[in-house]
Amino acid sequence: MSATRVLVLNSGSSSVKYQLLDMRDSSRLAVGLVERIGEETSRLKHTPLTGGGAESREREEPIADHEAALRAVADELAADGLGLDSPELAAIGHRVVHGGLKFTAPTVITDEVLKEIERLVPVAPLHNPANITGIRTAQALRPDLPQVAVFDTAFHTTMPESAARYAIDVQTADEHRVRRYGFHGTSHAYVSRETAKLLGKAPEDVNVIVLHLGNGASASAVRGGRCVDTSMGLTPLEGLVMGTRSGDMDPAVIFHLARVGKMSVDEIDILLNKKSGLIGLCGDNDMREIRRRIDEGDQEAALAFDIYIHRLKKYIGAYYAVLGRVDAVVFTAGVGENAAPVREAAVAGLEELGLAVDGALNSVRSDEARLISPEYARVAVAVVPTDEELEIATQTYALVGDRNA
Repeated sequence: MSATRVLVLNSGSSSVKYQLLDMRDSSRLAVGLVERIGEETSRLKHTPLTGGGAESREREEPIADHEAALRAVADELAADGLGLDSPELAAIGHRVVHGGLKFTAPTVITDEVLKEIERLVPVAPLHNPANITGIRTAQALRPDLPQVAVFDTAFHTTMPESAARYAIDVQTADEHRVRRYGFHGTSHAYVSRETAKLLGKAPEDVNVIVLHLGNGASASAVRGGRCVDTSMGLTPLEGLVMGTRSGDMDPAVIFHLARVGKMSVDEIDILLNKKSGLIGLCGDNDMREIRRRIDEGDQEAALAFDIYIHRLKKYIGAYYAVLGRVDAVVFTAGVGENAAPVREAAVAGLEELGLAVDGALNSVRSDEARLISPEYARVAVAVVPTDEELEIATQTYALVGDRNA
């Protein structure tokens, strides 16, 4: 029996997202989410996608930790004949947020690899610990199975030093690993490659600006399939205005808030990561609600939207300059794929750069990759749905293959 299935795990601090895929045709066999792990009432939503149906099952019960969560996931998969003990399971692929400079590609997890991921916790304190917990739990459940780490940062390790270095003392930066790493790498890799396909070209022949716009948001400049710049930095805080993160700002704001506002480091951290961005500007981080408020004449929401677009437009222009030649600007993730007003506003006024959006094409809602620019536009504008789980599964399977082949 061929081992062609890959289980993809994305372990957060109190959640586990998962998908089971068959790599013969990249089809999904099951998807699910465990949330509120460790709370009084946890929730598991599981959707089997075999047998022509997609009827979800939900459980609400205490789930104490990630081990209990993954055991619950294993039980749900087993109920559909897709258990973790199946000989058809080739590997488990784990999303790991921070891989530093050492991990530039998907990597089979060994004790030494796990130690290095642990050493990176100081630069990813919110993410890597949860990723490590998920890995250790999966190893305990299937110690015989290859476990693969796919790193958010890996795609961005091709950035030149001129883009990756901060202009601070080199010795201090190196000692504390302070540099720009970038995130959302699996999305940027997948979307830039799919954009080349949409244009009928090879990735190495295409220069693309990728705009991954979700609650977290990042931009990248991709030349010939390789990232040469990206908006997030040491952490996911830098760059675009996001749902709850500030993005770029004068670092002295932190000193000012500490000295004048008498705020602690932890208070400032919470402010910039969880109480800033759109939610800080207008009290909402859902772009649909913000647009509804704008339609009703809400000036606070309108200003938040304008600030969001202003920052986005600045990055499009900056990355146009970095690349020199741009073949496509592509929107992806929750906001990028669904918010037509964001796409229209981001490109408005950039006609001299060869960018334009066709109103009719832009208003169409679709799950398919598509062009939304008019035929005369010198630079293509596209919407390409991201698929980070498929990218993780593809990279995992390419590394370990079919163990039974």
